[in-house]
Amino acid sequence: MDRHFLNPLFLPSSLVVFAGGDDPETQTHGPARVLLKALKAQPFAGRITHLDTEMTGTLGDLAVTRADLAVIALPHERIAAALEIAGRIRCRAALVLSSNLPLAACQELHAIARRHDIHLLGPNSLGFQRPHEKLNASLAGRLAAPGPLALVSQSGALTASMLDWAARNGVGFSNVISLGANTAVDLPQVLDFLAHDAATQSILVYLEGIQNARRFMSTLRAAAYAKPVVVMKAGRRPAGSHVALTHSAAIVGSDDVFEAALRRAGVVRVRTFTQMFSAAKCLASRYRPTGRGLAIITNGGGPAVLAADHANEMGLNVVSLGKALRDELTPTLPQGATLDGVIDLSEDAGPEHYRAALLACARDPAVNGLLVLHAPKPEGDPDAIAQVVCETLSRVAKPVLTSWMGEESVRDARILLNDRQIPTFRTPESAVDAFHNIASFYQNQQLLQQTPPPLSNLAVPDAEGARLLIEGVLAERRKVLTEMESKALLAAFHIPVTRTMRARDGNEAMLIASQLGYPVALKIDSPDISHKSDVNGVVLNLRSATAVRDACQDMLSAVARAMPQARIHGVTVQPMSGKRHGREVYIGMTTDDPFGPVITFGAGGTMIELIADRSMELPPLNQFLAHRLIERSRIAEMLDAWRGLPAVKMEAIEQVLLRVSEMVCALPHLREMDINPLIVDEDGVVAVDARIVIEHTASAMHGYDHLAILPYPASQEREWPMKGGDLYTIRPIRPDDADMLQAFTRNLSEESRYFRFASAMHELPARMLARYTLIDYDREMALVAVHVDKLPDDSVEGGVREVRQIIGVSRYITNPDQTSCEFSLVVSDAYKGQGLGSRLMLSIIEVARSRGLSEIDGLVLANNPNMLRLMRGLGFSVAAFPEDPEFKLVSKPL
Repeated sequence: MDRHFLNPLFLPSSLVVFAGGDDPETQTHGPARVLLKALKAQPFAGRITHLDTEMTGTLGDLAVTRADLAVIALPHERIAAALEIAGRIRCRAALVLSSNLPLAACQELHAIARRHDIHLLGPNSLGFQRPHEKLNASLAGRLAAPGPLALVSQSGALTASMLDWAARNGVGFSNVISLGANTAVDLPQVLDFLAHDAATQSILVYLEGIQNARRFMSTLRAAAYAKPVVVMKAGRRPAGSHVALTHSAAIVGSDDVFEAALRRAGVVRVRTFTQMFSAAKCLASRYRPTGRGLAIITNGGGPAVLAADHANEMGLNVVSLGKALRDELTPTLPQGATLDGVIDLSEDAGPEHYRAALLACARDPAVNGLLVLHAPKPEGDPDAIAQVVCETLSRVAKPVLTSWMGEESVRDARILLNDRQIPTFRTPESAVDAFHNIASFYQNQQLLQQTPPPLSNLAVPDAEGARLLIEGVLAERRKVLTEMESKALLAAFHIPVTRTMRARDGNEAMLIASQLGYPVALKIDSPDISHKSDVNGVVLNLRSATAVRDACQDMLSAVARAMPQARIHGVTVQPMSGKRHGREVYIGMTTDDPFGPVITFGAGGTMIELIADRSMELPPLNQFLAHRLIERSRIAEMLDAWRGLPAVKMEAIEQVLLRVSEMVCALPHLREMDINPLIVDEDGVVAVDARIVIEHTASAMHGYDHLAILPYPASQEREWPMKGGDLYTIRPIRPDDADMLQAFTRNLSEESRYFRFASAMHELPARMLARYTLIDYDREMALVAVHVDKLPDDSVEGGVREVRQIIGVSRYITNPDQTSCEFSLVVSDAYKGQGLGSRLMLSIIEVARSRGLSEIDGLVLANNPNMLRLMRGLGFSVAAFPEDPEFKLVSKPL
């Protein structure tokens, strides 16, 4: 059950090689010659058989030639024939080493692979290396040294460059995989394999593009949950690739969205080759930082100042040792040493001083990582100091980075540090960059673990009314909602808006203003004008009827002259917000290809595009994500108490963000949106203006297909009767169920725990508890049966309190082949015999079937007759499990 479907590709026990022979010296085809040399250069432990498409005989003669992987390095015209033979002799995977193969030929190879159920890496791939197995099935040069890093690249040139750099810097790899542009085995599948690969501790990814945002995000999040992932993305391009109808779409570029997606996936983003190499060094070391506090140890002030300045620019905290540790450390250091800010050991520092400083930093809880700097001194001993760092490393359970500055005198010290897998850099700034990258991993992991629960504490929106409004606008063949329509849509989701009424002329405007109360604002009402201020279509703070009438007439005339082709419905009249301490912010939404909707936040007003304050997040949001979204904006500091103004009501902004997230999830028609300005003060928020762009979309009929991250599937909630008339609810698990799930596990009997976990664990470890509740609903599903117990309330005479508890859990996880899934089931001992197990299994089967899965299977202990009886009753087949006789394999086609 634990075998990955790509094991025959990346962990083959036998190879069939199509390279026109087995002697590299007789080969005229370049890829074949390089491949044969690579295979002969090291002793691959598996069996290698050489075949050729021009061999004589029958397929019957090849019946005994069975292999996991076929490696094909032939001229273009012979590749298809070789892949056909590989399929006939039942190879389960194939690698095509080629370049510049035309697209039509690539598609033909994909069709052959599908027909024979072959997992095809390539064509136009540089191949892969598996150093631990001494397998070099690539055109990337000599085999890399074994190590904990996996490298996945969509560029062959970068793969070769990375291997060349790694050979000189002592960095080893578990896998090196070059995908190429036309591969059938794609990036999400490879990431899934690496997430399960025991030899891989960290993953480096270079990518140039993605095909399916949902699959990419789902797989990337799963991989990043298991181990650190660093991504370098090529093809960064500026915003403005299309004519934007809203401010949000104008200031958000595709690379900004990609950055937000990677942050949400819990991975680290780097932008240059140098940073990627730096990240590789750090990920090859043992420890990960759990914060952004960096201690700097140096023997010279200049290098430390450079490092500290760069750390501050990167948003890191340069940590000073606590007073107790400073008092303890000072007597052991040279007389000129200083411990304020950076730890400057002075020019007289020797190996013993570095050791003392390292051990002191290891004991300070505020220190998350250490940067050790050394500048050459006339009588210094850089080698001895490097040796001390190596010896002390086992007593420092935190990341240690080094920079031995200079060249000739420190060469041996650098080699020593590299050999001990201690990241070392030529400049302090490079070392700080590297720490920033790996420190971002911890921060992004917090975002990864946010699976938004339903907004149960918020009033139910009028989603149906909002859809009817949108359908009415689309029926008129319009895409841009008027201000009145936009505000009506916001109000349907309980976002506070100013009262707004439309007037056709100055007299009507005057009457409406008198009813609403002065002062008022007038705005032109036209579906054809994106930015009203650009055509003098906004007048504020009108305090009398005469002023309103005159301003209305002037505005209508001025706009008609400026945009004679625009349809003008009149003007809107609305009271001024009345928020004396208000700040103007904006909340927007735009749609990216391929990631879908993106929610943005920043400084609002008429200069929004000039300021370009944009922080962004993929929906769905929860309160944690909304708070972080606000924190990342430049205007965040102005939202606190500032220049005599009181702090704004931050919860009110968060609530609007959550409401916008609800809108985006519920209404696939939304294409762009601006709520600008949103006035916020110490009492709350009010949306003064809004502009929304919609369009017809096929995903409107398919739930959440428009989202890159699947939200909580509230549609799966059902209420069921128990024997005796009581009720329980079956619903998808939520992150806030962690305490209930832990209590459920603790209350299981020893037998039930053993049947579920095949162990005697009494409670779920913290990481497993998070793993079971913070799930990716696109890859897996966990349904919990929740029962409400009514217990006496001692605090109130005759009172009753309600206590919710989980009484059963069913779960499936999609297998990496994306066609089948593996299930688990456990029911509370106190509620057995209620039909709960059958109902949970039928419910999880229904969800799996709705996701298009073709089979559900699982392992059941052979000495669990009740579960086996239930499985047979539900139509599962029961068979022996060849790998362990203590288990039975149960399966059911869907």
